Amino acid sequence: MKIREAVLSLLLFCAVPVWAQVPFFQDKTIAVILGGPPAGSADLRTRAVTNILRKHIPGNPTIVIQHMGGGGGRQAANHVYKVAKPDGLTIGSMGAALVTNAILGEPGVQYDIDKLIYLGTPDSAQHYLFITHGDAGFSNLEKLRAASNVRIAAQSVGHPIYITGRVFAYLLGLKEPKFVVGFTGPEIDVALAQREADSRVSTGDSLIRRNRDWLDKGLVDVHASIEIPKGERHPRFAQVPELGNFAKSDREKKMVEMFRAFRIAGQNFFLPPGVPRDRVQILADAMRKTLSDPEFLKEYQKLSGEAASPLAADALDKVIRELPRDAAVIELFNKLAGADPLPAR
Repeated sequence: MKIREAVLSLLLFCAVPVWAQVPFFQDKTIAVILGGPPAGSADLRTRAVTNILRKHIPGNPTIVIQHMGGGGGRQAANHVYKVAKPDGLTIGSMGAALVTNAILGEPGVQYDIDKLIYLGTPDSAQHYLFITHGDAGFSNLEKLRAASNVRIAAQSVGHPIYITGRVFAYLLGLKEPKFVVGFTGPEIDVALAQREADSRVSTGDSLIRRNRDWLDKGLVDVHASIEIPKGERHPRFAQVPELGNFAKSDREKKMVEMFRAFRIAGQNFFLPPGVPRDRVQILADAMRKTLSDPEFLKEYQKLSGEAASPLAADALDKVIRELPRDAAVIELFNKLAGADPLPAR
């Protein structure tokens, strides 16, 4: 009788873990290492994700954000890659500079983008526009391309808006454009309105949100756009020429595709190499559910002021793996990102 009871107890004990196993992430804390300062756009985008992500991870772990803004986010990426334990409890969050810095060979990069494990991004789409103030007299593209010393306002050398303006100026074939820097984003609008600059780069959504009257009253001219991803037209600017059509060579075409890929990467979430596959799958599934959750879409719009354009793990990984990496293309992009005169075509 005692032997039979012992066997029965053993069978019951062995059966329990099959249906009552505690989720790995239960009672754990996940640290999201953010490559940016508090209250910035990267912080708001990250919080929109983490506010919803927790409920989609089995065990509902606590999620905390730790800011590491040093080196333009490189400190955060290096920390996740080299220091963080690969146990699934550390997630990186960084803007497009994560990929850009690595591909362009920027100093201080100690991580390998091909070894990071990507979970997805909430913002992969964008529509950049090149606009000029109506008083500048560039009512069409022909007049713009015929002019010399067009003044293009931006924040600073190397800032994404500065680089985007340089890409526009180069491919549109502007004659000796002058880049006027030192502004904040809102100050660029003021500089344009007060005629301290002739032009700027803006996104379609930002232009509509902040300066709808410029469009409604015809105060600015919109000359060209960059569709990210390619083929997705902004409904308000569907007739604006796409910048990629101005590329003359294979190198220039690849440079445009590189630029698109940098921006598609968006505010990407990633893990260090070596995280166990089952935990990667749990987090990737949770991110996929988060990015399609109606609650997240509302939260993202509320916090960032933008509509989300999510990209899940597999799609984001594919974009990064396949972006052009030719030395000649990187050389051209680096010249456009710098402070020297635009290169000859």
